[in-house]
Amino acid sequence: MRRTSRQIIGVGAVAVLAAGLAACSGGGTPTGDSGGPEKVVFWGSWSGDQVAQLEAQADAFNEAQDEYEVTYVAQELVEEQLLTGLASGDVPDVVLWDRYNTPVYVPKNALAPLDEYIEADGVDLGQFYEQALSELVIDDVTYGIPLLVDNRSLFYNTAALEEAGVEPPTTWDELKAVAEATTVDEGGTLTRAGFQLNDPGLFNMWLTQAGGQMYGDDEQTTAFNSPEGLAVLDFWQSLLDAGVYELGFGEGVDAFAEGNVALKLDGPWALSGLDVAGTEYGIVPPPTGPNGDKGAGMGGFGLVIPQGAKNADGAWEFIKWWTTEPENGVSFGEISGWIPANIEAANDPYFTDNPKYAAFIETLEFAKVRSRIPGASDVEGKALIPQLERFLAGEITAEQALAEAQSLGDQILADNR
Repeated sequence: MRRTSRQIIGVGAVAVLAAGLAACSGGGTPTGDSGGPEKVVFWGSWSGDQVAQLEAQADAFNEAQDEYEVTYVAQELVEEQLLTGLASGDVPDVVLWDRYNTPVYVPKNALAPLDEYIEADGVDLGQFYEQALSELVIDDVTYGIPLLVDNRSLFYNTAALEEAGVEPPTTWDELKAVAEATTVDEGGTLTRAGFQLNDPGLFNMWLTQAGGQMYGDDEQTTAFNSPEGLAVLDFWQSLLDAGVYELGFGEGVDAFAEGNVALKLDGPWALSGLDVAGTEYGIVPPPTGPNGDKGAGMGGFGLVIPQGAKNADGAWEFIKWWTTEPENGVSFGEISGWIPANIEAANDPYFTDNPKYAAFIETLEFAKVRSRIPGASDVEGKALIPQLERFLAGEITAEQALAEAQSLGDQILADNR
């Protein structure tokens, strides 16, 4: 039996909607108003060339059936716009959603539970990467379906490695050796960096490779101020001491695309730009740490239905079509370069037979999402990364950086309990 949108709208959202006497232009069209396909309004933060990608996928859905018509509307700061829309009664029907934001916006009553739809249509959630799905489930309630996944794998400039007579690295030790072999210094000026060490925000993946963890098992305190955390910073320092990178090198340009960086950690979003630039490159999984531990972060997007969506049924049909039919996930990958969160789609030959994607698919098998401990994002953004930046700049020692970050981070966690 067909469900109505009202069935998934929470009490709080109904009260909010009562305050909005008229729908604004961003919201969906109620069913039956036009006599034609029911309108489904699709919001997301993607802009520029990515708008055409999403519009093409919406058009494919529109052509596949005649009951609904999806229209994409780009929004800056889409999460904030959603909260504003909830207050006015002007919300979209479906949102391209950064999964990491789910724990923040569920308590704000911004997202509708989808379990009723999932159960009624017999959708098997096991078809999605478990880590990606976990970011959309809060207290055993499912608030979205995983759509796209990504990770950082190791890009290498094929010409630079061939010139140096070295193979792509698979371990930290090999990474340092290859970086040193491919670094070019002309008269004391670095002209090609062996490795681009410019993102301290990737500390958590390095820490996993070192065998460490960001938080204690009780999730009450940080755990990165550890021998493993120190091993990461010591390795970073060894790269800087070897002269394979200088802070600020290549800033403001894509130095890898220009051939001025031999190795870097990056994601599938970089592929199209490198291909346009004509860069010759390869990709392998991230290197393993001193004891062979693997580590990588998983990010990406899902699809959610806001509380108060006027056409939640149409939104759900669009979500189900895109995420549970592998061929539709693959077709969007062909359009956009993104990897589907549907495991069968991600392992389609389109990805696995392409050496540029194969490494990402392999890395997805061990990649993990960021912590959902309350305050975790602030621990990284306000406590840890600023201290790591000071360390890389040579202002403080590794021990000082981790100790200061631990002190600030533990206080943030305590404040969020």
